[in-house]
Amino acid sequence: MKIKKSKGERAFQVFNYAFLMLIMLVCLYPVWYVAVASFSNSNVLTQHSGLLFRPIGFSMDAYKKVFQNPMIGKGYLNTLFILIIGVFLDLVMTSLGAYFLSRKRVMFKKPIMLFIVFTMFFSGGMIPFYINLKELHLTNTLWGLIIPFMITTSNLIILRTSFESIPESLIEAAQIDGAGHIRILTTIVLPLSKAMLAVMVLYYGVSIWNSWFWASAILRNREMYPLQIILREILLSNDTSSMTAGASATDTEAIGMTIKYATIMVATVPILCVYPFLQKYFTKGTMVGAVKE
Repeated sequence: MKIKKSKGERAFQVFNYAFLMLIMLVCLYPVWYVAVASFSNSNVLTQHSGLLFRPIGFSMDAYKKVFQNPMIGKGYLNTLFILIIGVFLDLVMTSLGAYFLSRKRVMFKKPIMLFIVFTMFFSGGMIPFYINLKELHLTNTLWGLIIPFMITTSNLIILRTSFESIPESLIEAAQIDGAGHIRILTTIVLPLSKAMLAVMVLYYGVSIWNSWFWASAILRNREMYPLQIILREILLSNDTSSMTAGASATDTEAIGMTIKYATIMVATVPILCVYPFLQKYFTKGTMVGAVKE
């Protein structure tokens, strides 16, 4: 039976859609501006003012110069190494911790959980953390960006909640059949938590891809710089000299502007392309624990 909506409800629905569309356009326009500006002619773009909806004087010169920069390629390789190895180890360690905390008969479970939650709000600070990395010989190495960040407290709690939603009868049945904890985790718990694992991949992946602070703090060798550090140098330090070689003084500033836009797109598009493949799992995974039976 179709319920007839009142005029007030229809008006509210129209307002909702219009308001959300406006917010969407406000959020999407900066991305669109950077995208079309990166394909624009640098000299024409500097003379343009106001809104930009399409490339002005279509040109691929900025992208050619970006990909000719050897640091971009090295930054990509370093970032992919940190991303692939980091996400794998993050999932392994977070899954082990979440499984342990999701079991009912665990000694000192509540004190351990309180201690873990405590670390969300209080830490030793950056200087002690850096000293620890130095004493462990993790500075100036890519492993220093992977090992200390293998578990995020909030992700651990989310995954624990997902594991707790699995019926205890399945675990008990596996134990009766002689399965140990590792077998239960790998053959029952993880397969039933694919949606949440996809969310964890997205959370950890985006965090690793966008991180730059600790890379700038512990890395001294430029050959190890991830992509975000190179992007930061180009945007904040205005360092496009390696990609504008041979240009006249008057063209350097104009070319540098489009190079910045192109570099942003090169650094941003790959991680944006991941979301559509994980979106169906993301919606399902984030709702875990919302309904209690």
